[in-house]
Amino acid sequence: MDPKQRVKELTETLEKYNYEYYVLDNPSVSDAEYDRLMQELIAIEKEHPELISPLSPTQRVGGQVQDEFKKVTHQRMMLSLANAFNEDDLYDFDRKVREVIGGDKVTYMAEMKIDGLGMSLVYNKNLQYAATRGDGTVGEDVTSNVITIKSIPSHIDVEGDLEIRGEVFMPKKSLNKLNEERAKTGEPLFANARNAAAGSIRQLDSAIAASRGLDAFWYYFVNARDFGIRYHSESLDFADKLGFKTNKERRLCHGIDEVIVYIKEYTIKRPDLPYDIDGVVIKVDDMNLYDKLGYTAKTPRWAIAYKFPPEEVITKLTDIIFTVGRTGKITPNAVLEPVRVAGSTVQRATLHNEDFIKEKGLMVGDYVVLRKAGDVIPEVVRPVENRRDGTQVAFEMITNCPECGMPLVKKDAMHFCVNPECPAKQIESIIHFASKDAMDIEGMGEKVVEQFFNQGFFTNIAEIYKLMDHRDDVIALDGWQSKSIDNLIDAIDKSKANSVEKLLFGLGIKEVGAKMAKTLSRIFGNLDALASATEEDLLEIPDVGPVVARSIVNWFASEHNKELIEQLRAEGLNFNFLGSISKAANSYFSGKTVVLTGTLDSMGRKEATDILENLGAKVTGSVSKATDAVVAGHDAGSKLDKAQALGITVLSESEFLELIK
Repeated sequence: MDPKQRVKELTETLEKYNYEYYVLDNPSVSDAEYDRLMQELIAIEKEHPELISPLSPTQRVGGQVQDEFKKVTHQRMMLSLANAFNEDDLYDFDRKVREVIGGDKVTYMAEMKIDGLGMSLVYNKNLQYAATRGDGTVGEDVTSNVITIKSIPSHIDVEGDLEIRGEVFMPKKSLNKLNEERAKTGEPLFANARNAAAGSIRQLDSAIAASRGLDAFWYYFVNARDFGIRYHSESLDFADKLGFKTNKERRLCHGIDEVIVYIKEYTIKRPDLPYDIDGVVIKVDDMNLYDKLGYTAKTPRWAIAYKFPPEEVITKLTDIIFTVGRTGKITPNAVLEPVRVAGSTVQRATLHNEDFIKEKGLMVGDYVVLRKAGDVIPEVVRPVENRRDGTQVAFEMITNCPECGMPLVKKDAMHFCVNPECPAKQIESIIHFASKDAMDIEGMGEKVVEQFFNQGFFTNIAEIYKLMDHRDDVIALDGWQSKSIDNLIDAIDKSKANSVEKLLFGLGIKEVGAKMAKTLSRIFGNLDALASATEEDLLEIPDVGPVVARSIVNWFASEHNKELIEQLRAEGLNFNFLGSISKAANSYFSGKTVVLTGTLDSMGRKEATDILENLGAKVTGSVSKATDAVVAGHDAGSKLDKAQALGITVLSESEFLELIK
């Protein structure tokens, strides 16, 4: 038989057996028969390497090693969900939904909220890529690791682009097995399945990811309506037919009261499930209502996540210590006797400020009730007063900085160190500068920054770029080798080319977050233009109020900061915005809601989206009455039909190109 044809047959057969074993849990052949076919495929691919596909069943054991993960811009934002913590929150959510769509009862789909790592799969027959959520707009391409999860189909029998989202997780039995193996080799144990799953997916060696026993559930067929599917429940059934593994514990609920019954049922069942959940997700089932219900900046209004009440434990508050943030804010922190809560061991918890401690009535030496807010952040709830024995010590707020000794200044409820040379502030500012959302310097985490700062290798963010001068000194430290420091120096050098919004956010200007940094960079074009802006200039920008404007102007007016900017310029950092400069005020697209559909010959969808957003447009993924224009390329499909039916302006590619000139 022709080797190409046999590879095709073997691939299809092995994928079918994978589906039966890993999705249906109902294999139709023995392990020996599966292994025989796999060995035949391996032999053919070895003889004909040109026939090896990255999606071949033989590649699902991993083995690919990458230098880094590529960035992927999501075709549609991966939004978060608003949270509900009690029945009142759920009734409030239901009331708001009914106010918009009318009726006495809404049909909801209730599903397990899997405690794992959010993931997006994009297909066009074959799997095109798998991407992490990232910041919701840009994620990481982790296809080489995700394809090692054998329950995930490498191809699907449907025409056209398809995006499905879900959660990669580590089953409880996989975590137990992994921790047993790590204990034997003296490696640190994973605190919980979520951390283990996230760490496994971010391994550069896919063989490690393949060995971790990961799995995945898929819960949102993003563009289901392009396939004529109206209801979310139907979209999950369709996903099942395509070979995706969906969670069968889901339930269609008629009205919010049935949702609450479901939640109570699974609050009891939660410990017995073979995977971790941290709540229940509730979605309006009729997807035709999604555009009408709309979205906030971060969350859809047609879905909500009910979070289980946090587990509470009792432990001892042995001390209160103080840390200094990059703005100089002093934070008291609880030192606790180690205790396991919600899947991980906790020894520290923030106590926020002096007023928080006094309102709680906490004393050093108290036994305290501890929980994890949202199953994530450790929180001291209250002291157990009936366990006091007279050895407890009353809390007193410090009056001087624990790092530099300078007197603290109190503003509202917070205490601040105002010494610009305070070493703790410098360390925190460098950690922020190197962080993922800022300059994204791979390998420069909190411990590395502290180590290098304490060794005197750098004392401010500009001196990061002189680390090469200390290369030999770093190699002399325990745990460092020439390869590891060279990789870090390469990452530092690479960061110089970042678009200026990354630098602007990294500078740590009060009130300037990552989104504001991008907006300012797009409008002003470069750092120097922003530095010259007046408060009046800034107040003309949407979302910039007096507090933000004053903070920006004051920061750039500081002589200390001016000197820092010049040091960064001398090191060769890019001060320019690398996207298109906004001309929104003069653009046809300014203020319009635009949908892209079909394939454009002149550019990809990401480039077209960037151009439209730079021209002041809001780009969405579906057509509704709120849509102002649809840009239609080849094979536009149902979105074009809907736009024409609603009488919405449809632009051809040539018309689009003319308007963006």
